[in-house]
Amino acid sequence: MDKHISSQFDNELGSVSSRVLELGGLVESQIRHAVYALSHFNNEVADQVIAGEEKVNSMEVEIDRDLSSIIARRQPTARDLRLLIAISKMTANLERVGDEAEKIARMVKAIGASGNARFLPSSELRIASDLASGLLRKALDAFARLDVTEAVSILKEDDLIDAEFDGFVRKLVTYMMEDPRTISASLDLLFIAKAIERIGDHAKNIAEFIIYVVKGADVRHIAFADVESAVK
Repeated sequence: MDKHISSQFDNELGSVSSRVLELGGLVESQIRHAVYALSHFNNEVADQVIAGEEKVNSMEVEIDRDLSSIIARRQPTARDLRLLIAISKMTANLERVGDEAEKIARMVKAIGASGNARFLPSSELRIASDLASGLLRKALDAFARLDVTEAVSILKEDDLIDAEFDGFVRKLVTYMMEDPRTISASLDLLFIAKAIERIGDHAKNIAEFIIYVVKGADVRHIAFADVESAVK
């Protein structure tokens, strides 16, 4: 590949990477608004999140189209190909985060309509939601720098979200046992908690893709100790 073509290719890689970060920023905004809607049971904000999902989906399609064009025209190899593959997978994960934000917004509306919102411990989801959104932000920052050290730390931090989810589920079961009238709304809140946990999982997936790009190692579904060995 001559210098001119190589420069064009680098520009294309930079452009599509920027689009992924733009999508990540949009999804982060969706999460913030969904959590605000949950904290205040605000239907107007929930509706904004639901409407915003269309933009997330549109950006995913555009990025995938750009990736297909680059691969077809440039036929990249080695790390460049790994980067494009990882971007495709990251984009899919970010779109799913948008889906989770929309799910939270819809459940917020359902709980509000039930009239049981004030009886439920929805405020206790704040810790888990802050952890999940913070983890996603770290994952996007790590991608921007292709920072393997930060990616590894993200894999470890995901366990904190899982622990918060487990604790919240136990508390929610207690609420339902004490007042069966809250069962329906509590189940909606359980779906919200699960959506927050899934956001953390998607951030973890992005971290794994960063390791794949930089180290060429597929660290999915392996023990954390083995991940640390793989990146040394």
